[in-house]
Amino acid sequence: MPTQILIFSLLPTILFLVAALVLLVIRGKNERRKKRGLNIPPGTMGWPFIGETFSFMRTHSCTSLGHYLEDRKSRYGKIFRSHIFGKPTIVSLDAEFNRFVLLNDGKLFEPCFPKSVEAVLGKNAMLLLSGEIHSRMKTLCLTFMSIGRLRTRFLIDVESSVTQTLDSWKENSPFPAQEEVCKVAFNLMVKNIMSMNPGEPETEKVRRAYAKFMKGVLAIPLNLPWSSFRKALQSRSCILKAIEELMEKRVHEVEMGTDEIGEEDLMGYVLKNSTLNAEEFGDLLLGLLFGGHETSTTAMTLIIYFLHDCPTAVQQLREEHLRIIKAKRERGEPKALTWDDYKQMEFTQCVISEALRLGSVIRFVHRKATTDVQFKGYDIPSGWSIIPVFAAAHLDPSMYEDPEKFNPWRWQGDSLNTARIEYYMPFGQGARNCAGLELAKLEFAVFLHHLVLNFDWEVAEPDSPLTYAFPEFPKGLPIKVRRLSLV
Repeated sequence: MPTQILIFSLLPTILFLVAALVLLVIRGKNERRKKRGLNIPPGTMGWPFIGETFSFMRTHSCTSLGHYLEDRKSRYGKIFRSHIFGKPTIVSLDAEFNRFVLLNDGKLFEPCFPKSVEAVLGKNAMLLLSGEIHSRMKTLCLTFMSIGRLRTRFLIDVESSVTQTLDSWKENSPFPAQEEVCKVAFNLMVKNIMSMNPGEPETEKVRRAYAKFMKGVLAIPLNLPWSSFRKALQSRSCILKAIEELMEKRVHEVEMGTDEIGEEDLMGYVLKNSTLNAEEFGDLLLGLLFGGHETSTTAMTLIIYFLHDCPTAVQQLREEHLRIIKAKRERGEPKALTWDDYKQMEFTQCVISEALRLGSVIRFVHRKATTDVQFKGYDIPSGWSIIPVFAAAHLDPSMYEDPEKFNPWRWQGDSLNTARIEYYMPFGQGARNCAGLELAKLEFAVFLHHLVLNFDWEVAEPDSPLTYAFPEFPKGLPIKVRRLSLV
């Protein structure tokens, strides 16, 4: 017992000495680089061991860069060094450098996410892959989510998922909008990935597991019983087990001659056109759910939030979608939306673009320099982490007048300019841009079509989106709706 007491009493001192030693090693490396004549961007490495991680992770309004980034930009400029997530890091608020990083992905840079993300998503998640294996995975997804399939299959499923959820909304009874749009995105994804239908016991089991899974993707990696990280790992195992059982059932039915492997869902497509095993497909699925479901849910919630304070935009949206409905009636067509209807939603796309700009659903990514890189007179040492912050360009007053104001008309006609197009990155850029971007835009447009034609809404409780990596509404954006009779 006395020995244990002595150890515990010395533990803070030991930890401090270890942290100090790590800091000395890092500073020693920096000094050696300076002696070699490298011009590393200015900045500070923060506290021993933890660096500036907690300052970087502090939540703030999603329509701003937050105190940490604004403070460092005023001190050091748009490109500065720090020590984040245990690694020496270059943080970039420079639109040109961010685009340079994305366009040279796989050449000068590669993905470098925190270990906790890899542990939860899996090593085969497309978000974490690079090189040839990433290209193969992305080609698989792009082929499955082709424009032809969007026209013939996904459009029908998107509209079905949207109307099924919106039909359940009750008037004058507050509910969290984020939870409701989550159902739209989740049901669409699992239907097209594994042919799982909404409301079924197995679907609900996976949905509950996925909710816990998401809370741990970006959590502090403490593998303790009560931690979000441990719960996420357990949920990952639950989801992978469900996937493995579904794959085995599908293969067994084929072997017994009671069914054949079709290509109606991604699982069938993968079984027929690739050699991925259950774990690899599971990692692919979790990565797609993370990239597709979470971003879609956030984007649709932001659209509801921003439109609430912009009735002029809501009215113009209604006029656009009523014209589409009226034209369909005159032609004697059914109510169901067609691809031609979707392509007429021009102002709708302006609203979507503005919500993605102001909300910056994907605010930054993690990369690592695979070789020494020079940019604008700065040297980026090989092995250093790079964090390109896309939100910096989206909120830059030199590119957007009143950048913190929701203004969908800024995306019309002559108001566009080259800088905006090049540095607008809601879906990334280059070889690693989002494989599901066309599906996402289709999903948002169909959701808006049915929302504005069938409902008025108001915020039931004050709630604003806060963000670190993704925007999130602390209360889930409680709203009350009133049904309309426009169609």
